[in-house]
Amino acid sequence: MKEKLYIIKIGGALIDDEELLNKFLEQFSEIKEKKILVHGGGKLATTLADKLGIEQKLVNGRRITDKDTLDIVAMVYAGGINKNIVAKLQHKKCKAMGFSGADANLIKAKKREHTEIDFGFVGDITEKSINKKLISKLLKLELVPVFSAITHDKKGNLFNTNADTIASVIAQSLSVKYDVELLYCFDKEGVLEDVNNPESVIKKISEQEFSILKEKGKLHKGILPKLENALGAVKNKVNKVFLIKETELKNHIENHHAGTEICL
Repeated sequence: MKEKLYIIKIGGALIDDEELLNKFLEQFSEIKEKKILVHGGGKLATTLADKLGIEQKLVNGRRITDKDTLDIVAMVYAGGINKNIVAKLQHKKCKAMGFSGADANLIKAKKREHTEIDFGFVGDITEKSINKKLISKLLKLELVPVFSAITHDKKGNLFNTNADTIASVIAQSLSVKYDVELLYCFDKEGVLEDVNNPESVIKKISEQEFSILKEKGKLHKGILPKLENALGAVKNKVNKVFLIKETELKNHIENHHAGTEICL
């Protein structure tokens, strides 16, 4: 029987709210099973870019990461945010260790290729990108890896990589060895039928239902990458995948009642 492993992804809204972040990390630190935390970035990178007069370019809602922007996101994501989370977890007696993908070659990415748009220093990853042997060793040492959304190409370049994707691909890679449960924690009760009604949680979403919801325009831009990555994980042997509200982590771990389950 495989050992249980939780892979939990948190986003910018939670990172920007210190009180909420503290409450979440308290719940996270109480998880007794093996666990990995993956975090995105908050508003800090954009705020810093504005202060430095570095224009942020978006194409179809996707950030173009030029060299100046890369310097900022690397400092903020792999530096400030990552170490802040690790320090808070140490305070809660959780043996966390912070990483970018460049550390010990844990996540190797490829520069995103696009026929029309140069996304700059944006990296894409696959299951083969993950150094699962070394991550497994870290878990055996009872360490709790905390991953930022920064990867590298083993040629001296850092890349900005989608944190939802990092969580999904790490989950896929480690599901060979562990009974993996992937949790996307965000500020809604789950996937909502009506975005204005917090009680309209859809309890289960299959690939077919996802296509129908997308076609009907019921999925806002923020939830789409989460659902696409969640479905990718389920299709690649990740045992359980949920989208849950960040305040419901403890309730979900203990009762499995919270949020939306993604299934085939």
